[in-house]
Amino acid sequence: MNDKYSQSSSTGIVELPEKDKLPLKEGLKKAIIISGPTATGKTELSLVLAKALGGEIISADSMQVYRGMDIGTAKASVKQREEIPHHLIDVKDLENSFNVVQFYEEALKAVESIFARDRVPIIVGGTGFYIHTLLYGPPLGPPANQHVRKKLEEDMEKYGPEPLYRKLCEYDPTYASKITGNDRHKIIRALEIITLTDKKVSDFLRTSETQYHPEYNFRCWFTYYPKSILYPRIEERCEKMIEEGFLDEVIRLQKEGLDKNLSASQAIGYRQALEYLKSEKNTSDYDEFLWAFKRASKRYAKRQFTWFRKEPIFRWLNLEVCDKPQATELILHDFENAL
Repeated sequence: MNDKYSQSSSTGIVELPEKDKLPLKEGLKKAIIISGPTATGKTELSLVLAKALGGEIISADSMQVYRGMDIGTAKASVKQREEIPHHLIDVKDLENSFNVVQFYEEALKAVESIFARDRVPIIVGGTGFYIHTLLYGPPLGPPANQHVRKKLEEDMEKYGPEPLYRKLCEYDPTYASKITGNDRHKIIRALEIITLTDKKVSDFLRTSETQYHPEYNFRCWFTYYPKSILYPRIEERCEKMIEEGFLDEVIRLQKEGLDKNLSASQAIGYRQALEYLKSEKNTSDYDEFLWAFKRASKRYAKRQFTWFRKEPIFRWLNLEVCDKPQATELILHDFENAL
């Protein structure tokens, strides 16, 4: 854990020091954000909270917006969605694109509509970029271009971040100095902006872009297990998804255009499954697919830890120390007593 955080051994809550917390106006309407790495049980926790508070759930998952991508994205079941209203799930067909600006606009509409019904918005998901955008506003620069992004992501996968970061330093040293050489997402986005506009990323920056001026009081939680517990849970979940018919889901989605959606086809699990389905599908190919699926899932979890360490308003809740019932009580208590 980062040294600037302090942890209560009794509750499992990891907090930032007071001097690092961001100011918040009193009297704002309250909403809850539940994030954390994959396989920590965010959906289960959000459902319990929604029942206790009279809440509705907004998905902050970049792939759950697509109809048919069910098993591989660990969507809440149809029954669960009938019991608790959900938003931003199954709102797009695979032939449509979906980006962070659309998420920002639709998520805010959902938040406002939930408040209008005197209910509590509960935003749930592990896509850090989406949640950051909801809190701080949409990113500057042009919209994402799937073709440019795919090429950059392929280069990142093939060569790693170092050569791409060197290229960014050459094109825009001012912006490059503001990020680390391992921040894959920001490196890719920066090179995408440069490619699309022939301008420096620093040309788009404004002094207010990292200031937190919310219209709502977002109570933000990052739920997690230590990696010694989390990684076996991830491997077990990958195996369970396959048992539940994940490969059959991918075969069906191929017929609906999964391969043509540059974002969805690169999603964790789906990308590895598509590669497997192109193979001879023998035992060795299957073993390679399963290993790649688990590896990609664990790498994603590692990136989620890295991303949310940079989010100062999130409190980290260690689910090894604080079990789900205790976590629920802590979050409810915080919500009820917040100004």
